[in-house]
This record gives sequence, C-alpha cells and structure tokens, in this order.
Amino acid sequence: MKIAFFASEVAPYAKTGGLADVTGSLPRFLAKLGLEVKVFMPLYREVRRAGTPLLKTADRLSIDWAGHQEIFSLWESLEGGASVYFIDKPALYDRDGLYGTPGGDYPDNGERFAFFSRAALEALKHLDFAPDVLHVHDWQASIALAYLKYSPVTEDPFYKDIRSLTTIHNLAYQGVFDKSVLKTAGLPESLFSMDQVEFFGKVNYLKAGILYASALSTVSHRYSLEIQTPEFGCGLDGLLRSRADVLAGILNGVDYAAWNPATDSELSANFNSGNLAGKAVCKKDALDAFGLPPSAKDVPLVGMVSRLAGQKGLDILLDALGGLFALGMKLVILGTGEEKIQRALQSAVSSYPSFFGLKIAFDDRLAHKVIAGSDLFLIPSRYEPCGLTQMYSLKYGTIPVVRATGGLDDSVSEFHPVEGHGNGFKFESAAPQALTDAVRKALRTYVQKPLWTRLVQNAMACEFSWERTAQEYLLLYKSIRNAA
Repeated sequence: MKIAFFASEVAPYAKTGGLADVTGSLPRFLAKLGLEVKVFMPLYREVRRAGTPLLKTADRLSIDWAGHQEIFSLWESLEGGASVYFIDKPALYDRDGLYGTPGGDYPDNGERFAFFSRAALEALKHLDFAPDVLHVHDWQASIALAYLKYSPVTEDPFYKDIRSLTTIHNLAYQGVFDKSVLKTAGLPESLFSMDQVEFFGKVNYLKAGILYASALSTVSHRYSLEIQTPEFGCGLDGLLRSRADVLAGILNGVDYAAWNPATDSELSANFNSGNLAGKAVCKKDALDAFGLPPSAKDVPLVGMVSRLAGQKGLDILLDALGGLFALGMKLVILGTGEEKIQRALQSAVSSYPSFFGLKIAFDDRLAHKVIAGSDLFLIPSRYEPCGLTQMYSLKYGTIPVVRATGGLDDSVSEFHPVEGHGNGFKFESAAPQALTDAVRKALRTYVQKPLWTRLVQNAMACEFSWERTAQEYLLLYKSIRNAA
C-alpha cells in the first residue's frame, strides 16, 4: 500500500506539540510493516537553521493560485527513516515560528496552509506517487480534501482513486478564516454554505477535513466519543455524530528507543523493573534540579511536565495546592505557557518554597529527569485527546494520577489493592477536591511498600508501542481502500 501524510509539523524537523511526534514516528513504523509512506510538510526557517541535509527534488513546480501561476520548490530529507518532502515557498514559510509569533498567529495562515495543501497535491503528481490513502492531519492539511473534491484536481485522472483519512489531534484548533480565503485559495465560493465549509460566517478548514474524508480518526477511543458531545465538540459535534460510522479512535504510541529508563542517557542512574535502585538516585537528581532540599524521611515526589494552559487543568491544581501539600508531598513542575498561569505558579512557589519547585522552560533533558525521579505524575487535564506523558511515566515506574478524560482514561486504569491490578489513579470531576482525593488515595498506597512495588511493576509492564498503533492504522487503511 502507498500512504501519503500531509502535516504542518513533523519531528524532528519542526515541532510545537504532539502532532509532530505522531507524524514523525508513525510513518517509520508503517514502513516497517511494508507500506510505502511519503510525508509532506512546509520548509520552515527552523528546518533550514537546523542544517537538515536536504536534496532539491524539483526546482520550479507551479500551481494555479488566485488566477495566476505560483512557483514552489520541492526538497527531500536525506536523513534515514521515512521519506519526508518539504514544500519550499520562502514568502510563506521562511519565518520565525510555525504558526505565528508570541504576539499572535500570522494573519495569512489561511493562505499559507491552503498553499501547502495544494502544492503537496502537485508534488504527489510530480513524484508519480498516487497513494491508496491520503492521510491528512489537523486543520492545516484538511483543506487538501476540498481540493480533491472541488477543484481542477478533481478532473485529473491521477487523483481519481485516492481515498482519504483525516486525523483530529485536537478539535479545539480548527483553522477558521474569513470567507475571502476561498477566492485566494482557488476554491469555489459555493463551498461557503452551512452544508459545506461555512462555520458561523467563516470558513472552517477542519470542517472540510471532516466532511470530505473517506474516514476519520482521532488519537484515543474515549476522545472519539467525547468530540461527539456538545461539551467537547467545539461546535462540530453534530457533524461528527453524522459521521460516527467512519470515526475511529486509535491511541498514539511511544518511541521506547527514546523513553526507556534502562537505556535513557539523560538519567543520572538507569534502572529497570527488575532493579529499581537507580530510581532513588534519579529522585535526588530531580530534587536537586529544582533546588528542593532533601527530606529526612521518604517524602513522595509528584511531578508534572506540561504546557501551562487552561486545557491542562492548572487552575484546578492551583486551587488544590494547599490541600495537596497538607498530605505531605513535594511537587515539581516543568513547562511553559499562558502568562497568567505562569505568574500564579510562581506566586505559589513563594508560598511553599520547601515543597514546590518550578521551571518555566521547554527542556527535554529535564523532562526525562522529572519523569524518572518522581514517584507520582500528575495530569489534571480538563480534556486530553491522547496525552503521551502518562505513557512515559508508566514506563519509568512513576505512577500517573490523571483526570479520566480522552487518552488519559484509555491508558490509565485504576489500581485495586485487593485484586492487585491497575496502573494508576483517576478522578472524574474537574474540581480541586476530586484531584486532592485521588492524590490522597495514591499516597495511602505509597506508604504500603509491598502494594506500591506491585503497582510500580504493573506500570512498567504496560506496552504502548508505535508497533501496536501502526498495526491499527494498517487495518484502517485497508478498510478505507476496500470500501472504495
């Protein structure tokens, strides 16, 4: 089978979040299953700055753009793994930031990602690569499916047998633009209607991906159900319910080559489920990194590595801090995000200097130290399409305490002391007391060392590999192709 990925970010070339982890990892594991996969993304300034070895595949490809011919180049990565191609249009992509600056999104993002989608379709033809399934990711690539259905591309026999899959990584981000973007992008104005891409007087790119795809997926089973409800549907729940028969939830995977306590080079001591001695060394290292004093007795350390945003439930945590520290624990948080939340956390540190460590930074090395050195890992998200840090923490024997939503609910199962099964602790209500109660339950287990050892062993035995995820996508691709 031939599969093409269209995505706005791909690790390790350019990344702002989990989307890049998926589009960087999944193609490699699909290729191991025998699929031929080509990945397409824009050629951003940061890709050039990183010195990524590239080969120019085409110098002057052209597309019809707003009534005239627009030129772009195509480059291919020379690094190993899946074939990754870059759409080169400096006027659109040679900028600081993928989507904007700290001051806000680029005002021409509608044009930028429509051009990417249309140019990537042209690149497929130039490469003579007609995929069985075109797999588009999030709003930035979803408009490609409008071109397949409602543009001159539709009449080209090269594209006629291509089926499509839209993956929704986070429904809250939809790509909503002024109606004029249709004319700029060379799409018919007739699409501006409620049963097409119109959305409250604007054009919605993700709506195009949902409407026109052969099938849909999202990044966990529970999230696939949640987005069909008004609470989580972000205005598109009705449309998603109408397409429920082709909507799948496939949990993202983890690259255990990078996240394995037995081999992790970022740790001060390695460990595994058969020998946990190194974890105590990692705990001391994590405390030192945040400037927290050592404890005379074994005080549990709770860690968080998170984007500091409302979605992540930081407001719930802030309201719960007094009750949490009264339980007898220490807390370290690593992340960057919303200025208001950062200030509130910094203020809280000054109130609990011996118990609370905070680093406002994006630091992958320190993230490994926090996950390895903590006893518990906290994720109080209001919603979480998939989440990866809870899967990392399980591998490191760091027990997750999570809100039961999205991928957190799918990957964390409540520990039952009597039966001895389960890998963590969950709470339902997005409320400080519910969070505090879940942590209290976890700490009661922590002081019962035989029980805690059993729980840690359960956690480290969990398997969330990309091999599993790739197998599920392979089955989905086959069903899409066979339904053609």
